[in-house]
Amino acid sequence: MPATAPARPTPLQVDLARQIAQDIVAGRHAPGDHLSEEALAAGHEVSRTPVRGALRLLAAQGLITHRPNSGYTVADNAAAAPAIQGAGPTINELARRLIDDRASRGLPETFTERDLIQRYRAPRSVLAKALVQLSADGLIEKRKGHGWQFAPALEGAEALGESYRFRMVIECAGLLEPTFRLDKPALTRMRAAHETLMQRDDADISAAEFFELNASFHEMLARLSGNRYILQAVQQQNQLRRLEEHAAFHRDARYVESSSEHLQIIAALEAGDQEWASQLMRRHLKASLQAS
Repeated sequence: MPATAPARPTPLQVDLARQIAQDIVAGRHAPGDHLSEEALAAGHEVSRTPVRGALRLLAAQGLITHRPNSGYTVADNAAAAPAIQGAGPTINELARRLIDDRASRGLPETFTERDLIQRYRAPRSVLAKALVQLSADGLIEKRKGHGWQFAPALEGAEALGESYRFRMVIECAGLLEPTFRLDKPALTRMRAAHETLMQRDDADISAAEFFELNASFHEMLARLSGNRYILQAVQQQNQLRRLEEHAAFHRDARYVESSSEHLQIIAALEAGDQEWASQLMRRHLKASLQAS
């Protein structure tokens, strides 16, 4: 029988369940793999209690299976991430909404926690953790007096240019790291996602949808570098880009061109030519900068 999910999962349990589900669907946990509470707790920097609740949620959805005295293993038919519902927004959901609302200028540059509680109806504990997460990513900072303010991020041509030049250094170097390891299934999935998008009309593609695919591509390559600091830098850049480039994609609509450049980089990596992939990455970032 499937496991019984908690009656009212906490926002943290829902966040963890969704993150673990995404890792399973992305192939980071293969069918039959044992999911260790201790390893997951360490990897997500939480205690074992919320991990245990998250695993119960996934077991209730059939993505993983539970055997007495054996723990949890990934199910054989784990093909898609389930829709996991919770009571109110999770920490990640609230952080994303704050970013998106600021990107669309729905949120002012400065704000207080009280403003956000009234606007989003989120529990104070969830809001506090979302703000800590955004602060750690360098997207918001405490004001000297009262409340918070969004960081300048990539507003303006000068900051955007600095960001792209920084990414040329970091991302191109990541493809040449001695710890770089090819993940063929991940590249195959990324190729398919880009090819599917390229078959659609530009008018049917939302800026948010393309941004997520674009960000996922660059983060995937940073993860393959095997260098945790390169991965952290790319993740932070992706977060900063949400505040400006999220809207910029509406203006530029480089969907087909950018996707084609991504596919060329994937092809170079599949051919084992990391040097050429690095050069293609530099060309790609330079072209994106010139179009911004």
